[in-house]
Amino acid sequence: MSNDGRGGLRPSRRRRLLVGCLLRSAASAVLLTALFYLAPLERGFGVLTVALLVLGLALFGGLVAWQVAAIAHAEYPRLRAIEALATAVPLFLVLFAASYFLLAEEVPQSFSEPLSRTDALYFTVTVFATVGFGDISPTTQAARVLTTVQMIADLIVVGVIAKVLFGAVRIGMRRQGEAAPPVEDEP
Repeated sequence: MSNDGRGGLRPSRRRRLLVGCLLRSAASAVLLTALFYLAPLERGFGVLTVALLVLGLALFGGLVAWQVAAIAHAEYPRLRAIEALATAVPLFLVLFAASYFLLAEEVPQSFSEPLSRTDALYFTVTVFATVGFGDISPTTQAARVLTTVQMIADLIVVGVIAKVLFGAVRIGMRRQGEAAPPVEDEP
C-alpha cells in the first residue's frame, strides 16, 4: 500500500488523516490567537518590544526550518506541510499584531484610529493579505517603519518560506517513491 497520498489509502483512512490534520491545524491557529488575546500586553512599545519581535521572528525562522525537516521525513508530507503553515503563519501574524497593539497603546496617534487587540490583528492580516489600507493606516514614522518591516517579511514568508515548505513536500514525496520497491520486484 502506498503512502504517497495519491490513492494508495482506503478512502476512510484518507478522510481520517485529512480531518485529523485539519483539526490540529485549526487548534494551532485558535491557540495562538487565544494566546494573543490573553497575553499581558500592557508594558508599552519600546526597545524590549522590538527585541521581542526580533526574537519572535528568529523563533519563527527556527520553527520553519524544523518544519521543513519534519515535512521531508513525514509519512504524509502534504498533510505535514498544511500543519506547518497552520502553525507558522498565525505565529507570524500574532507577533506583528502584538507589536502594533503595543505601539498603539504607547503612542496613540501611531494609527489613524485607536487599536484594540482585534483591530491590531485585523490590521496585521490586512497588511499580510496586501489588500491595502482602508479604515486603519499607520500615521507616525515608527508605525510606518514597523508596517514596512512587516510588508518585507510578508514577501519573504509568502515567497521564500512557501517555496521551501513545498520543496520539502517534493523531497518527502521523492523519498517515499525511492523507498518503495520497484514494480517488477513485487510478487
